Amino acid sequence: MTGTVSAILLAGARPIPDPLAKAAGVAVKPLVPVAGEPMINRPARALLDHPTIGEVIILTQRPDAYAAEPATAWLADHPRVRFETGGQGIASSLLAMMEARALAFPVLLTTADHVLLDRAMLDQFVGEAQGADIAVAMVERATLVARYPQSRRTWLKFRDGGWSGANLFWIGSDRARRAIALWQEVEQDRKKGWKILAAFGPLALIGALLRISTLRGGMARAGRRLGLEARLVAMASPEACIDADKAEDVTLIEAILAAR
Repeated sequence: MTGTVSAILLAGARPIPDPLAKAAGVAVKPLVPVAGEPMINRPARALLDHPTIGEVIILTQRPDAYAAEPATAWLADHPRVRFETGGQGIASSLLAMMEARALAFPVLLTTADHVLLDRAMLDQFVGEAQGADIAVAMVERATLVARYPQSRRTWLKFRDGGWSGANLFWIGSDRARRAIALWQEVEQDRKKGWKILAAFGPLALIGALLRISTLRGGMARAGRRLGLEARLVAMASPEACIDADKAEDVTLIEAILAAR
């Protein structure tokens, strides 16, 4: 399946100034230097170097910022990279691209701060997400703590463990539009978030709250409720959930890169 997966690299800016970007004196967070180069360069190269990835779409409100920066100008010139100007939210931007038929499925989505993204992570995720309409990569708490006990993450607690997002998402078909539309509602009005959860069914919601539901089972049931196949990919690499979100993350990532 050489070159059959499209990739979206999220490189947008939040409405409020990002602390890392402000401290580094750069226009947007993906230009913040990590281990000597803008953080976006490493995940971009990982995607372009992977045999299953064809086109890489960089979704951002500031494509000019990357073309103007000498260290990232190569992205603007690369034949397999194109820039798309994003809107106010990720979900709304994805839906607009799907509406305009500007996406070829399947699509792998990741973020510019996923600096440690590598071949092994992509191999596992693409391999296990194949055939799903929606797939989400997560890291179980024990996997991370065994290697990096100092790394602080936000954990979702279920009967099958605590889970943290790995910034890898799979959009396998146009049926995923239903899930992305729900995501858009949460983005637009986070106060409606509990209503979105309730839409998956009261038993699913109560089960999650009481930790009597597994994340794998809950995702599968939520997908069936939407008429699609949703899948959890439990990542083997603890580094999969370490993104460059805070200064302490950057310090840890640079130590990991130096050890490699």
